[in-house]
Amino acid sequence: MISTDGRKISGKQTLGAVVITGASSGIGEASAICLDKLGYQVFAGIRKNTDGEQLRRKTSARLTPLLLDVTDEASIIAAASTVSAALNTVGLVGLVNNAGITVAGPLEFLPVADLRKQLEVNVIGQIAVTQAFLPLLRNAQGRVINIGSDLGKISTPLRGPYCASKFALEALTDALRMELRPWSIEVCMIQPGIITTPIWDKSIALSEDIWSKLPPQAHNLYSSALSATIHAVSKLRKNGSSAEVVAKAVVQALSAKKPKSRYVVGLDAQINIWLSKILPTRLLDKLILQYFGLPENPL
Repeated sequence: MISTDGRKISGKQTLGAVVITGASSGIGEASAICLDKLGYQVFAGIRKNTDGEQLRRKTSARLTPLLLDVTDEASIIAAASTVSAALNTVGLVGLVNNAGITVAGPLEFLPVADLRKQLEVNVIGQIAVTQAFLPLLRNAQGRVINIGSDLGKISTPLRGPYCASKFALEALTDALRMELRPWSIEVCMIQPGIITTPIWDKSIALSEDIWSKLPPQAHNLYSSALSATIHAVSKLRKNGSSAEVVAKAVVQALSAKKPKSRYVVGLDAQINIWLSKILPTRLLDKLILQYFGLPENPL
């Protein structure tokens, strides 16, 4: 069988449709490729047509690139309309909310506009997309899968905005899971630790842009902390898990008869979440500061 763009479609029966946001790279891309191979009809949310073209070269004709900006209401509505029209006889069995950015900087000087951007993409955008696709998910008793982080349970210096967004997503996931229970719509959270994806390079570029705009006083007070944090994060990055490991957790959450509420991915995430549960706050602060090479006592 040949698709409208000339690509061959395998004879494998489609397992259902899945929408994935932020599928241009990293976890979103890995999940799109994995689900496509398994036989799902994947709608891969991308920001640029060139990203969609690259993804299609790695997948079957079942996969459809979907222009989707989670911060743009018109884009979200158009995407939901496109998916609805393309479903045919299969239902929307899953929505993977993966799109996200990382904003870093000292909260004392961080421009409020950058904090709003962090929350707009990582929190508000996730709910906006979920609202748009819930009618389709309800028809198929589909599932909502939110990509969180171990940093939704434990916060670190200079990454407060990102941690805040993941803490918020934890709360919204819990509320949504209970609210949608009457319709048998499962809501799951994936909690990865350090994952080796392009988000690191994008985050560094964004952070450098933010830091370049901060006043001289911010650099005087926090430059040493920034250097120490970058060094510590670089060490973590070398030992990170692959995006494919997270994709496997997405598959489990999507296909398990009784999915878990949370899937913790990576030994580092397991340790961090465990420590957040058992340690007093002050002791946990001390351990984090020691790891990042930051002062534990007043200067």
